[in-house]
Amino acid sequence: MHVKPVAPVFHRCVAAGRRLTDTWAGSPRAVDVLTALGCLGLMALDLPGLAAADNSLSGPAAAVVLALGCATLLVRRRLPWIPYLAALLFIGWLHELTLIQFALYSVGRFRGRRAGILATLGYIAFALVMFWVPGWPEPEGQTLSGFLGIVVPIGALASAVGIAAYRHDLVRELAARRAESAVLQAVQQERTSVARDVHDFVGRELTLLTVRSEVLSVRARETAHAKDFEELADTARRAHLVLNEIIVQRGERASTPGVDGLPALAEESGRAGSPVRLAMDEGLHGLSPLRQAAVYRVVQECLTNAAKHAHGETIDVSIAADGPRLRIAVSNALPARTPGRAPVSAGSGTASMSERVRSLGGTLTATRTDATYEVVATLPRG
Repeated sequence: MHVKPVAPVFHRCVAAGRRLTDTWAGSPRAVDVLTALGCLGLMALDLPGLAAADNSLSGPAAAVVLALGCATLLVRRRLPWIPYLAALLFIGWLHELTLIQFALYSVGRFRGRRAGILATLGYIAFALVMFWVPGWPEPEGQTLSGFLGIVVPIGALASAVGIAAYRHDLVRELAARRAESAVLQAVQQERTSVARDVHDFVGRELTLLTVRSEVLSVRARETAHAKDFEELADTARRAHLVLNEIIVQRGERASTPGVDGLPALAEESGRAGSPVRLAMDEGLHGLSPLRQAAVYRVVQECLTNAAKHAHGETIDVSIAADGPRLRIAVSNALPARTPGRAPVSAGSGTASMSERVRSLGGTLTATRTDATYEVVATLPRG
């Protein structure tokens, strides 16, 4: 029986396969092809022995059979039991233990712990049965303990590596889903915040319109326009009621401040250890309340991110009117990376800012370089 000390080789192949998986993440088919070729290359080392001792296959015929067996690894993701059964056939016919390692790894990797354990136990039981078949294995003096000392570690190691990779994939997928959920939640919260601001600002204007219409209807009581003013007041009142029904208030949270709140926000950041250089154009107070709220939210989120990832660095905030558009730029230097320091990232905070800006017809970009991090948002002024 040709049993090579392939465990170290298998380890290296698995490590190389993991690196290739990271590099070729967008092409799993290419990884499967390379895996099959790697297995074939290892089994090709057995061709002389297979032809001379283990069976009656000639060299070319053995090469074809080994190639067909390795080709089953091309379906290892969807049907990992096919290469597993082919590997058991190779054990009973060719006394070849290379393919079973790749097959057990594939079962554990793509079907999980339970399937990996069952496949390993089935492989050990099959090999044990084959051990008692007359003439198998051929090396004289082979004891049962010695035989199992080779068979069991080979299967257990390959299956364990596959199961570990399966768990790693689950953890990575869970982390990705949690990050996606956090972004979606941030976007939903920002939409709720926008809705609250709409309710507060538009509701206030509708209230003023209602009161003003009622006053005018009283003043025009003896004229032909009195009825028109009363209808206008009723329309404004109904619009306010509809607004209250559509936008449900949750909690007692006040509406988002406008540009008047930016100086206090900058002072608060400075007291927390991140000084702010604030530059604002004149005339920003003439912006609509919703646009002022958007400016405040963008600056607030940027200052929060800077405090998390670049604490102590000076933050430059510039708000300027560029023709018909408003430009908000917030930048800060990045400190030298140290162990344990979280990198600057565009996560849920950036998603919420983008949702706020996009709801008003604007755009937002976040750019990170080796030395700086900058967020630029543009909004239509009116």
